[in-house]
Amino acid sequence: MTNELTGTRAIHLCVDMQSMFAESTEWHAPWLKGVLPAVEAIVARHPERTIFTRFIPPQNPESATGAWRGYYEHWRSMTRERLAPDLIDLVPSLARFAPPARVLDKPIYSPWLTGELHPMLVRAGIDTLIITGGETDVCVLAAVMGAIDLGYRVVVPTDAVFGSADQTHDAVLTVYQSRFGTQLFTCSTEQLIDDWKVTSE
Repeated sequence: MTNELTGTRAIHLCVDMQSMFAESTEWHAPWLKGVLPAVEAIVARHPERTIFTRFIPPQNPESATGAWRGYYEHWRSMTRERLAPDLIDLVPSLARFAPPARVLDKPIYSPWLTGELHPMLVRAGIDTLIITGGETDVCVLAAVMGAIDLGYRVVVPTDAVFGSADQTHDAVLTVYQSRFGTQLFTCSTEQLIDDWKVTSE
């Protein structure tokens, strides 16, 4: 059986659903908790086919490189020397799925440039990525564009991604839907879960 949205070799890439974005920090994103039930439902469908990414800030601005140094001079409160360690963790309702879900840490927006993710997916024969999490216009965007460049089919459940600014969140969803129609498909979480029933192990 080939599923219309996901095919039979899909994996779920859940981007940066971490406590530092859910709790009262300078990077608080109110919409994270709004999409959390949808993300939980997708993870629960096939936790063994989920990879969580975590965005890991540097210890301090001085240990960052290039333009990242100025970035973390502005956001010093979000460096590891200032941030409570548990805030870097996945939100508890998702952390309980790992394992069997895997966790991939990254120091930048993209999950691809560390060099671990693509070979892992190639070895597993993955051809489709279901991408959820945040933020729609930053780390999710980096994940989506890298996946498209590497030849993956991408599925984005639009009620399972979040941003901090409604305007740019909506704008990026419009770009996804209008510019990448043969490589990227949008749907609802309900549609995705209904479709993602059969996978080849």
